[in-house]
Amino acid sequence: MSNYAESLRDLDSYISARVPLIGVHSIEQVRALRLVRQVAAVPKRSNLPFWVYTRATGLRDLRTNSSVAEDKSLTGAMDFAAQQFTTRAQATVVFVDPENLSDDNTAARHVAELARLADANSGSMIIITDTPLWSGLERLGMSVALDLPDADEMYDVIVEFLRDHHGIVPIAWTENDARRAAEFLVGVPEGTAVNVMATLVAKGSVGRDDVGHLAEFKDKHFSSLSGLERVKLRDSDRQVGGLTNLRTWLRKKQKVMAADLRGTELRPPRGVLLVGVPGCGKSLSAKAISAEWRLPLYRLDLAAIMGQYVGQSETRFREALDTADRVAPCVLWIDEIEKGLAGQNDTTGVSRRLIGQFLFWLQESRHRVFVVATSNDVRSLPPELLRKGRFDELFFVDLPDADDREEIINMYYRRYVGQEPATELVDKLVGLSEGFAGSDLESALHEVGEEVHLNGGAANLRPEFVVDIFVNMSPLSRTNPEQIEEIRGWGRDRAVPAGRPIAGATVGAGPSHGRRVVVFGD
Repeated sequence: MSNYAESLRDLDSYISARVPLIGVHSIEQVRALRLVRQVAAVPKRSNLPFWVYTRATGLRDLRTNSSVAEDKSLTGAMDFAAQQFTTRAQATVVFVDPENLSDDNTAARHVAELARLADANSGSMIIITDTPLWSGLERLGMSVALDLPDADEMYDVIVEFLRDHHGIVPIAWTENDARRAAEFLVGVPEGTAVNVMATLVAKGSVGRDDVGHLAEFKDKHFSSLSGLERVKLRDSDRQVGGLTNLRTWLRKKQKVMAADLRGTELRPPRGVLLVGVPGCGKSLSAKAISAEWRLPLYRLDLAAIMGQYVGQSETRFREALDTADRVAPCVLWIDEIEKGLAGQNDTTGVSRRLIGQFLFWLQESRHRVFVVATSNDVRSLPPELLRKGRFDELFFVDLPDADDREEIINMYYRRYVGQEPATELVDKLVGLSEGFAGSDLESALHEVGEEVHLNGGAANLRPEFVVDIFVNMSPLSRTNPEQIEEIRGWGRDRAVPAGRPIAGATVGAGPSHGRRVVVFGD
């Protein structure tokens, strides 16, 4: 059952029970009023009076919309309600977004007194608001939480809107396209969704490519997000060299991410935790997934979430995760997750509470938010974050092997030099780059690109110059070999290799552990 249907059922039962004060919590006033009108339109209530007050229109009959009083003030509407609750039975008055009812004040106590008058004569007050009511008011009645439309409700909104425009503009969407569009628009108010659809119709046609563009409209709606940073992608972010196993696994997950899971017990993919050697493509993978899947990429900035006051960090973190659900489908990138959630030196307990919040959200959220978390020092992460079932998989990103280095060299050579490299040169560079991370290869070829730019194009580039740059490069695996080997020793035995597994590889002393191997379907 959708949230709207549940709210309709609850509101109907509360009015039937003549609950004196009913709070309808929603940020969508129009949708909440439609809910109340549906309840008032039930045949058994045809003889019961319903009035509604808004600041713009004053007091009106809920069914006919005819004006009841010339005085449009809230005070005048409350006086009218008091008169009705005193002189007639089963009267219902709806107040839309009245002010100053979130704490103990004169207005809130006035409303409480009206609720007691209503209770004495089987009347009801309905308060539609997007802010919490004072606890003294909540205790006098019941409340209904009308959430934003879910995927099924949004689908109905889209289908109804398109039906109204069939024959006016060409519409190429199939049912599956409408379902996908509904998934994209989950998290925005119904009115915003209608505005987005109207924008598509206004350009003269609704094509199948427009489905993917809905993510851009939604991103503009959430242009300022607390704790989340929208990451703009370039065309080059689609390209990743190496990481063969990871890329194959992601292609499978993309199909699940885009699949219609209604009627099944399956949930959308949770995400992936990438650990390993710095500079080997973990962060780049988050951008590449977003670009390949055509989903917006948001970076969760844990440093911006941390607050100085008690409970502030937890509140901001919860709001950021809630917002991620609202902007879904999306890719959520948490870079160097150990810096925000490790908590080894945290004496306040904030990190532990954040970890608890994150794990609960990761386990329970059913929105299409694919998390890409990266870590350079996985040993500082809490064990519960690494347990199977938190993320869909834990991948270890190692230094690229010869085949991966060849792919990466070709990719960056084309990008920065602007032409295909000679096979003999690539073979030589692959041999010289043993121990290079992907970032080392990019840095070296970026320097080659600078030389090409300054000296009149690739025609003047000498292969010897490229070789010299590689020879003089000092990668991290040579300047800090102990740290790199320690990271590799942990990852090889405890995580799925993101690249091609190295047959028979052993690291360090001590017992050998069985390596997990991913078996991919056809």
